[in-house]
Amino acid sequence: MIARVGPPDLMGLIPASAQRDERLRIEPTHTTAGMLDGGWWPHSTDPAEALPGLVLAIDPIRGPVVRFVLGAGGWNPHPEHIHVGGRRIEVAYSASQPASLLTARCAGGRRVDLLVVAPCTPRDVAARSLLRAAQTGNRVAAPLSYARAADTREARSARDHDGAGAP
Repeated sequence: MIARVGPPDLMGLIPASAQRDERLRIEPTHTTAGMLDGGWWPHSTDPAEALPGLVLAIDPIRGPVVRFVLGAGGWNPHPEHIHVGGRRIEVAYSASQPASLLTARCAGGRRVDLLVVAPCTPRDVAARSLLRAAQTGNRVAAPLSYARAADTREARSARDHDGAGAP
């Protein structure tokens, strides 16, 4: 069975090699109305391990990725480039960019801003964060989207432990 990535209308556009555990959600209409273009839940904080699959997913949708800008605090190590399919892709790190935001620059000047959900995030929290980030017209900034999903989980957990959620 192939894991689904994003809405069904994108299934034919994303290579099977990039379809792992529903860890990428892209806003389906490709509008610029939202603050984010989607969300991504990588398996690793090592760019050389995590980014190649993302490149394979973004290339057919927005054009070839030529550069990534990552929050410096969220990734280790910090390679200056990665290789994907014979291409060398620059990777830059910004101390002022939140660890929860990834910017991919594509050929033709296109840009993709993704919420990055930390690899250690529980599956249910990650799933909610990815769905929120991929909503058309989303207005939630990357650091806040993850925090709100986590707060929802913590509030539910506290309610369940206190018995307040019992009928």
